[in-house]
Amino acid sequence: MTTTPRPPWPARLTIRRTTPADPLARPLLDELTHEYSTRYARPVDLSREYPAEEFAPPGGAFLLLLADGAPVAGGAYRRYDARTAELKRIWTHSAHRRRGLGRRVLAALEEDAAARGYSRVYLTTGPRQPEAKGLYLAAGYRPLFDLSVPPESIGPLPFVKHLEIPRP
Repeated sequence: MTTTPRPPWPARLTIRRTTPADPLARPLLDELTHEYSTRYARPVDLSREYPAEEFAPPGGAFLLLLADGAPVAGGAYRRYDARTAELKRIWTHSAHRRRGLGRRVLAALEEDAAARGYSRVYLTTGPRQPEAKGLYLAAGYRPLFDLSVPPESIGPLPFVKHLEIPRP
């Protein structure tokens, strides 16, 4: 089997703080919607589940990772409680996976949340998303469920991580 070589990785990765309504976010959110609908065999409407305002400052953020100006990954957080941010929508476009981009988005979200005074982050991922589960475990997230139990028997898989708040 021959595979098409990937082009060299772009020299310039940047984070863009924006909103889910940004046209650059549309390809990522469309692919994420399709992925959720396919994996869970049910229609998904991301905009109805979590309105864009929930990801707006001061309590939240929506970030895109751009490679030479094009969106390749993204994620968001919203206020969960006074000291906790809840991560949502962490996604790497299928053409750019296995390059550590999800980890970069995760780090940027954590940094942004800590800068806004959050001391921990919370998230859930679906039981049919082993890639996400692996990412969060590798990034130091503590599972709030028994790892020895089949994920499908649990439902959404919750994780938590404590953040270091930057000192002025």
